[in-house]
Amino acid sequence: MSASSSLRASISRERISSSRPASSWGSTEDVIKKVLAAAAGGGATAELFVEDRRSTALRLDDSRVEDVASGVDIGAGVRVISGDRASYAYTNVLTLEALLDTAGAARAGLGRGGEQTAVDLRRAGPPVKHPVRLPPEEVGAEDKAAVLRVADDAARATGAEVRQVVASYSDVRQKILVASSEGTLAEDDRTRVRFAVQVVAARDGEIATGFEAPGHSGGYELLERFPAAEVGSKAAAKAVRMLEARPSPAGQFPVVLAPGSGGVLIHEACGHGLEADTLVKHASVYADRRGERFGSDSVTIVDDGADVGAWGSVGVDDEGTPAQRTVLFDQGVLVGHLSDLRSARQIGHPPTGNGRRQSYAYLPIVRMTNTYLLPGPDDPDAILESVERGVYAATFAGGEVNPATGNFVFGMAEAYMIEDGAITHPIKGATLIGNGPEVLGAIDAVASDFDRKEGVCGKDGQAAPVTNGMSTVLLAAMTVGGTEA
Repeated sequence: MSASSSLRASISRERISSSRPASSWGSTEDVIKKVLAAAAGGGATAELFVEDRRSTALRLDDSRVEDVASGVDIGAGVRVISGDRASYAYTNVLTLEALLDTAGAARAGLGRGGEQTAVDLRRAGPPVKHPVRLPPEEVGAEDKAAVLRVADDAARATGAEVRQVVASYSDVRQKILVASSEGTLAEDDRTRVRFAVQVVAARDGEIATGFEAPGHSGGYELLERFPAAEVGSKAAAKAVRMLEARPSPAGQFPVVLAPGSGGVLIHEACGHGLEADTLVKHASVYADRRGERFGSDSVTIVDDGADVGAWGSVGVDDEGTPAQRTVLFDQGVLVGHLSDLRSARQIGHPPTGNGRRQSYAYLPIVRMTNTYLLPGPDDPDAILESVERGVYAATFAGGEVNPATGNFVFGMAEAYMIEDGAITHPIKGATLIGNGPEVLGAIDAVASDFDRKEGVCGKDGQAAPVTNGMSTVLLAAMTVGGTEA
């Protein structure tokens, strides 16, 4: 069933339980127009967001599959906007009466009544369907559980130091429809799969962890690209290696960022400050600085929601705007920002397709999708060989960023010393301390070995799948916090 026919069925499926006769519904587009007309009017605009989400999740701990869950969440939200004010209401009942009541509640939230506005819908194009070769809903729960056991066995085979393995699998199919009183009518059909393994290792009172969590926009074929045994072994190997970690030194060092994982630094220290809802409040260090140079010609950063197969990709965002690649820094110069419809109006630029929401129960806000520092010309081995003494940041842990100043502190979950041009022993307790604009200026070399890492970004109480990507990068000098005596 297509995204279009499935969502239309979702909207129409409860018409028999409606107190109104079925004939009063008319076509699905007629229903959408009625709901939008009930919400809009008096100079206000209205938006309807309908979602059908079906998910599966399994979790293994202590070599036992403990949790197997599947769920269906269907609902709709109505937003009414007037100037800088917005009101939102949502429902998990898709009868016409419930949708009209929701529209009325959203309109009343702005204190509006009076005449309704006629709505003319213009479909932007056919419903978007992302490539899926092996639909996860066609794979049985026992097969998915078997994958967790394979990862568990592989992780434990790494060595006696492995004390705990937690493996999880999740898949989500999310179909959305977005319509507005301004004429938007768009649909998207998204499937995401992710597989994660966390390992705890211990030896002589020392404890260390390792984590791997590949994911993509696509189907169960993810497990062909990232076999469960390899994911489990890789996570366990990290944990066991980190048992050898020595206390991190503190001071100014050259820092080499690993491909893929290092991209979280760009996401946190630069990306959030370029979300337009922050810019319009002048709460970003990048506000009113378009056209300024922050880095060398090797620094080109993009947010690409249209990157087919990437974890954070969409066909259209949750406001119906087509996904696109937005250039944020072009050869070191700040040239762009990320926006949803509302902030785009405030800032006076076209929307970039970055209006995202966790579900129909939330308002859309400006979010990154897949944020990349594009690959450069340098050789990764030559970058390492150029460092006499420095730090290799393989993966980051938690941290804090102040968008207004750009200042940040990040923990390093996995890091190593670089000595005489080679990676030597692991270090623990290392933090990276700096400032977003200064980091861009400190980028001295960008290699060609581009990689991606998947994650979940939290903002304003909402979670969104995002990808961070970069090649091996040399930061000429950064402050490293450490615990070495």
